[in-house]
Amino acid sequence: MEKKTLVLASNNAHKLEEIRAVLGSMYEIKGLKDIGCHDDIPETGNTFEANALQKALYVKEHFGMDCFADDSGLQVEALNGEPGVYSARYAAKNGKSVGDNKDDANMDALLEKLNAIPPVAIAEGPLAGSEGWKACFRTCIVLVQEEEKYYFDGIVNGHIIREKRGDGGFGYDPIFVPEGYGETFAELGTEVKNGISHRARAVAKLAEFLKKEK
Repeated sequence: MEKKTLVLASNNAHKLEEIRAVLGSMYEIKGLKDIGCHDDIPETGNTFEANALQKALYVKEHFGMDCFADDSGLQVEALNGEPGVYSARYAAKNGKSVGDNKDDANMDALLEKLNAIPPVAIAEGPLAGSEGWKACFRTCIVLVQEEEKYYFDGIVNGHIIREKRGDGGFGYDPIFVPEGYGETFAELGTEVKNGISHRARAVAKLAEFLKKEK
């Protein structure tokens, strides 16, 4: 039986890879380029939910295809939830030079702010005895299917550490250690990260829902 098509409102190769690994057996997952969408879809919401909905509705309204979109980010407790929806452009938002490596610039901007705030002692797990700042990665997925909207959330708690470690991953992965682990997302590798990440948890909820729909 031919697979149904679902559009992910993104051209991010990392996201497409992660999501196809989970949903590829059930649906053909297409990115924006695959459907001929080269528009700069606006993300003007103040929450992950609002941005994800905005992107999914744009594809549904302009291309007539069922679509899901995610918005993800890092939330640091000591910074009242920053970077949040500005995670991908945190350096620029704080007036910092981005240069050739946006990820490094964003991490540097975050660590500069955090260095003015005392870290917390980590009491449990492999990082026990060291210090860091409590944080979580969060993903919100919105599925627009026919005329209905469905929301799926994924969170992974952990700590921000002072130094960048590891060559894998992207974004803030080199400075985020998930709860229960002693290595950063960038050190754990794709297979482990994809099993425990915020996006993986949100996609698992989406997959469970879609299985019931088929």
